[in-house]
Amino acid sequence: MSARTPSGRAVARHGWAQALVAVLGGLIAMGVVAALGLWAAGATDLPDGSFPPVVAATVVTAVGGTVELSGDAGALAGTEGGLTVVPLSVTLTGALLVGRGFLRPLRHRAVAGAPELAGWAARIAALWLLALLALALAARHTFEIPLGDGPLGDLGDLFGITPEVGFSTDVPATVLVGLVWLAGVLVLALLVARGAPLPGRLLRLQTSVRPAAHAMLQLLLAHVVIGLVVALAVAATRGHPAETFAVILLGLPNVAWPALTIGLGATWDGRVDGPFGLPMPQVLDEVLRTPDVSTLNLGTLAEHDGRVWWLVVVDAVLLLATAFVMAALSPARIRAWQHAVHLAVALALTVLMICLTARIDARIGLSVLGIGDLGEGFSGQVLLTPRLWSALGLALLWGLVAGFAGALPARGVRRRGGTGR
Repeated sequence: MSARTPSGRAVARHGWAQALVAVLGGLIAMGVVAALGLWAAGATDLPDGSFPPVVAATVVTAVGGTVELSGDAGALAGTEGGLTVVPLSVTLTGALLVGRGFLRPLRHRAVAGAPELAGWAARIAALWLLALLALALAARHTFEIPLGDGPLGDLGDLFGITPEVGFSTDVPATVLVGLVWLAGVLVLALLVARGAPLPGRLLRLQTSVRPAAHAMLQLLLAHVVIGLVVALAVAATRGHPAETFAVILLGLPNVAWPALTIGLGATWDGRVDGPFGLPMPQVLDEVLRTPDVSTLNLGTLAEHDGRVWWLVVVDAVLLLATAFVMAALSPARIRAWQHAVHLAVALALTVLMICLTARIDARIGLSVLGIGDLGEGFSGQVLLTPRLWSALGLALLWGLVAGFAGALPARGVRRRGGTGR
């Protein structure tokens, strides 16, 4: 809602109540998505009532927080573990809703002063800080690991070993990174939303940055929608619906966005070892489940399934459509080569974001008297990392070509000197 000053100028109402709605709306939605995804993955079977802390830990990692694994198996045994993964489905849900809550009181405005925007953002940040502290304190738990009836269980019974594993959050790091995450979401919301008001000194961003930022958001969401359709088709035709819905609710962008970079020609390095695998299509597990680190790109995937070449076609079509939309939203005075540069920079930044957030490094191990695993499935590793510089170079090249080609047909639909609606 908005009020009117004596001069008739609209002033947005964005007090503490609106800030609370924005923060709680985003966090509740993230918690629901995380809980449903973990439920589909079978996390409700975890012992000692650990499901609520696991949900809290999932939300913490979704906003960039740090969750540390720990273990205690006594003097004759050892445990180790580490986890670096962002559940991007939860992250995307929170970013969209928090960004929308931030922009909602500012709608129907053309210009907003910098002090006004800073004050509104500060209210949200203060409540977000309190919520992060609560989540960080709730995301900790310890529970016992049953050793089973095999050799490892016999050793445990002989020496009275009861392994325990747990997790907790690094509270200072979680708060700091979580606030940085929030700042990024709010800034991107202002840049992406075509109708969001900007301070007078930044109005030039409406023509130089906002069309490209808006187009990149549409590109990312388009890949998520395509991934959702494919996942639902797989669930309907090949079974395993619970596992598929767990992937959708926890890590759909973790699959769809690296696929975007692979379609551009990027290469990722990875390895799957042990009882758990990547929440991704079977072909990826086949490529990565090797004794050494494997190379993941179009060539290696095509050796297992030739249909992966469609990734190139999908990327080409979507990038041309993205370039067209960006050019159509830009003033007519901007030339085709300028659109090419804008799209190249925007696509490179988008690929950089994907490479930083979609990487995975998870490992866990248990040994007794120096003897680990023993066929009981207590150790393993999942690794997925991009070759960053080659991915960025390919993004720049694709952006230049697609930006120039997509801008040419947009000349006939752009408004002269305007930004379009």
